[in-house]
Amino acid sequence: MSQWFLWALLSSLTGSPVLALIVLGLLWWLGDRFSFRVLPDPLRRLARFRRTAQLRSTLAVNPHDRRARFELAEWLLEAGRPGEAARVLRPNVEAGDEDVRTAFVMGAALGRIGKFDQAEQALALARKEDPRFRAGEIELELGRQRLARGDFLGAREALERLLAERPGTVEGRYLLARALTGLREAEAARAVREEAWREYQLLPPFHRRHERAFAWRIKPWRPAAVALVVLAVLAAGTAMLR
Repeated sequence: MSQWFLWALLSSLTGSPVLALIVLGLLWWLGDRFSFRVLPDPLRRLARFRRTAQLRSTLAVNPHDRRARFELAEWLLEAGRPGEAARVLRPNVEAGDEDVRTAFVMGAALGRIGKFDQAEQALALARKEDPRFRAGEIELELGRQRLARGDFLGAREALERLLAERPGTVEGRYLLARALTGLREAEAARAVREEAWREYQLLPPFHRRHERAFAWRIKPWRPAAVALVVLAVLAAGTAMLR
């Protein structure tokens, strides 16, 4: 309720409930930046944009700079542009780069544009170089890709390896439950979803940012309930100020 009173106070000071809500949101965001860091960070997006622009300029001057090319491919993959990431990174692969990071980024990019066979080959190379890369990140990517193409058995194998390496992952359990559902193992899938929710509840607040989306998919009524409460508070506040 303290946030409600703060919003009401700001509304009376600014004369605008909407402006008060914006100010309150900014205060929440600033507080989060100095504490748990669970809210989205628009400054990171700006930094990503600036860095990708710098890397493109570097490659325009020196297209043989393989380090800049790899970094740009990583940024593009993170930004959700796997096709471009694969095109940018391909010259490094053709030049003989076979390290685990290059193989992983290429495998992830290829799989996300539907080139699953080539992706499997690249990710197999990455696993050969470092089976424990980023605490099971290769297995997580394999699980995602195999689910996308309907290979539920292969996805289960990869995701079970992931859980052995990263037992606290909520995303991994959510994906494993989907694979089990595809294999018509409904009871096992239900048990895995319950485990995922328990793991999420045990996570410290600053670790929940990535896992929250998958936890809410397990219990979709949670975000709906939060949204209804927020709307009810805003409606009540607006009515009181009229």
